[in-house]
Amino acid sequence: MQTEKIINHIVNWLTDYLKVSNQKGFVLGISGGIDSAVVSTLCALTEYPLLCVEMPIHQEKNQISRAKNHIEWLKNNHRNVSSLSVDLTKTFDLFEKSVVQTTDDYNNSLALANSRSRLRMMTLYYYAGIHSYIVAGTGNKIEDFGIGFFTKYGDGGVDISPIGDLKKSEVYHIGEFLGIHTDILNAVPTDGLFGDNRSDEDQIGATYNELEWAMEMYEKGYKSKEFIGREKEVFEIYKKRHLANQHKMKPIPICLISENLKSN
Repeated sequence: MQTEKIINHIVNWLTDYLKVSNQKGFVLGISGGIDSAVVSTLCALTEYPLLCVEMPIHQEKNQISRAKNHIEWLKNNHRNVSSLSVDLTKTFDLFEKSVVQTTDDYNNSLALANSRSRLRMMTLYYYAGIHSYIVAGTGNKIEDFGIGFFTKYGDGGVDISPIGDLKKSEVYHIGEFLGIHTDILNAVPTDGLFGDNRSDEDQIGATYNELEWAMEMYEKGYKSKEFIGREKEVFEIYKKRHLANQHKMKPIPICLISENLKSN
C-alpha cells in the first residue's frame, strides 16, 4: 500500500471538489474513532477551513475524551481547524419521550440508535449551511459498500466520501502514517449509538479483518458451501448483511415515466 501517495491523492481530491462545489470549507463529526480521526486530518491537510463538531448523546467518557484530544491535536497542528461541542443529549431525550414506542424492544432500540445518528446529521448540515461548508463522510468501504453498517440519512447523509474506497485495515495504515493518537488506533471500533461500549464486532458478529476477507471472497464469486467452520459463518454474516442493506448502498430508485404517458 502506497500510503503517502494515497494520502496526497485524497487531499488533492478534497481540494479539487471543494473548489468546484463553490463552498468554503469542510465540517464533520468527531466520534473518537479511527474513521473520523483520519478524515478530519485529511481535510485539515487541504488548508481550507475545517469545523470539527463533537456531538455527544449519552456518550461513554472514553469516547468523549478521545474525540476532544484528537480535536485539540488537530487545532495545535493546523491553523485552519476550529471546533464546537454540541451536546444533543437533551434533544434526544425529548425526541425519545415524544415518539410512540413499540413493544418490540430490539427494533425500538435500533430505531432510537439510528435517530441519534440522524440528529447528528441534522446538526452537521445546520453548521454547513451557516458557513457554506460541505459535510465530509467518515464511512469506509466495508461499512458503506460491504455490509451497509451505517444509518441511512444519518452518518450516511454526507456530501463527499473521502475514505469510501478504503477498507478498515487501510484506514488504520493511513491513521498510523498521519500520527493519529494511539488511544484512537488501539480503541475497539464502536458506532457509539447505544450509550454503552458495545463494539461493532458485538453488533455484527465478526471483526473487520474477517469481513474484509469475506468481501473479497464474495466479490470473487465464492459460495457459502465452499467454506466450513468460522469461515463459513463469517461469509454468511457478510452475505446476509450485504443483501439486506442494498437499499442503503444503491441510489434512490426513480419511477421513470415514458414520454407517451406524459403527453396528452
